[in-house]
Amino acid sequence: MMAGIGLLLIRLVFGLTFAGHGAQKLFGWFGGHGLAGTAGWMESIGLKPGKMMAFAAGMSELIGGLLFALGLLTPLAALLMIVPMIVAIVKVHGPNGYWVTQNGYEYNLAIIAVAVGVALIGPGQYALDTIIFG
Repeated sequence: MMAGIGLLLIRLVFGLTFAGHGAQKLFGWFGGHGLAGTAGWMESIGLKPGKMMAFAAGMSELIGGLLFALGLLTPLAALLMIVPMIVAIVKVHGPNGYWVTQNGYEYNLAIIAVAVGVALIGPGQYALDTIIFG
């Protein structure tokens, strides 16, 4: 029971935070730049076409985060979280080193570790995957 509650807490915090990052990119919510602003920034770092890349990243983060929080299709949710974090490390944060205080990849790696870990052990008893698929 405690493991189920722990996994629920991890999924909710990481999943909803990640979904929020997607909403920043897509809709400009929570202080984000919206699709146009994100597209311009993506173009500036060589991800072209910027609008398509911003939409893909935003949708991956929004859908992946929501699925992860719900514990629904957890391996897919994890993949939708991992891919944009790998791109973020390669295109933005990797050259800056590990620590987020220097704009490094610390945060991105933490998200990858949580997503992989939950995908490997399962989303827990308080997850839609468990309820639907047993």
